[in-house]
Amino acid sequence: MSKPVIKIENLSKLYRLGEISTGMLTNDINRWWQMNIRGKEDPYAKIGKVNDRTQNAVEGEYVYALKDINLEVQEGEVLGIIGKNGAGKSSLLKILSRVTSPTTGSVKFKGRLTSLLEVGTGFHPEMTGRENIYMNGTIMGMRKWEIDKKLEEIVEFSGVAKYLDTPAKRYSSGMTVRLGFAVAAHLEPEILVVDEVLAVGDAEFQRKAIGKMKQVSTDKGRTILFVSHNMNAVETLCTKGIILENGQVVKNGDINTVIESYLTELETTPSFKTFALHDAPGNRFAKLLSVSVKNKRNEIAASFPIDEPIYIEIIYQDNEAICQNTSIIHIKDGYGNTIFASNEFNAPDWEHKKPNQVTVARCEIPSNLLSEGTYYVLVAIGHYNPNMLHTRNENIISFKVLETYTGNTVRKHTGGNWPGLVRPYLNWDISTYNDYEFYR
Repeated sequence: MSKPVIKIENLSKLYRLGEISTGMLTNDINRWWQMNIRGKEDPYAKIGKVNDRTQNAVEGEYVYALKDINLEVQEGEVLGIIGKNGAGKSSLLKILSRVTSPTTGSVKFKGRLTSLLEVGTGFHPEMTGRENIYMNGTIMGMRKWEIDKKLEEIVEFSGVAKYLDTPAKRYSSGMTVRLGFAVAAHLEPEILVVDEVLAVGDAEFQRKAIGKMKQVSTDKGRTILFVSHNMNAVETLCTKGIILENGQVVKNGDINTVIESYLTELETTPSFKTFALHDAPGNRFAKLLSVSVKNKRNEIAASFPIDEPIYIEIIYQDNEAICQNTSIIHIKDGYGNTIFASNEFNAPDWEHKKPNQVTVARCEIPSNLLSEGTYYVLVAIGHYNPNMLHTRNENIISFKVLETYTGNTVRKHTGGNWPGLVRPYLNWDISTYNDYEFYR
């Protein structure tokens, strides 16, 4: 029977928004006394307040990034941790990796733990790739001869042999994450923690990395904690899963059941969203005021026949006086795969926009393009020269494409659930002949 290698009990992480001080010296001293001497909770925290991203923040209020997490991870288990942005996934992994400490509760684990939380984790930019490999191995408690034994395998897997003796600061983000993952996976930790970094690598490397993690967990009984928004990767790699929502575990179980529950919850995403100017996502350069999905009659709609166009409408306050802002959309499926992306550049009048005005941008998704299913829209606003992102909103709205028709009777001959994410209605040409020789 497998043994738990990670045991989390009553784990909470509390943050204060705005200024750190309570504003009174006596309160600061009392907090220090209660938390550090008596071992009590922060007396100035609002009990039960969780980190709900949909609520406006109040200066000085306390929020729980994590709240009362209880979890056991068994030896050889691959645990997928999923949830929306801001749900607490990275906070949990940072506590496990000892990057930060919990406010209350405890974390116990057996064996060596190594983590890959972001591109370049643990890499010194002035040191070469080779030197960073040895430094990371030493930090993990490995001897030089152990690292020597793995060096060739690490370099081959990462594909950066040509740049091994080049300082890491000259590596691209893709090269850095390839080498970082290769080090983490090949230096044989008992526990491997990976947080979304595989999204930086190319498709070939992602396949290699997932294959390596699967091999490490299956053949060598290593335990892996994996955070990703890519449900295909999570489903392929993981055996168990949890869903985090506002810092709390809302689902724990078999990975297929957990993913199904998560995708079902996502389907409640509305087809429109509006914001008041004072709390709209963005900054002083641009603020997102409204996003909606509309049909050809300019009505907000949640579902569309497969042979009707779909319109994504974005309204934002544009305050950029120097660079021209553009709205950006990514259309994603339920597993987090981006089907395509587009931006406002394609609008004929984009170059003639004036600043300090409200921009209404509409993007048409042609009819007969998407296959039947539910789709989610990422909306961002920024500019490219120089690159700056003012706001990025994952899965802010959604819509459904249905296997119904409005008038294109020819399409009915190809009805049913077809494979693939896109289902274009392509033009074909046919001719008939009495025999092949006549055609020739």
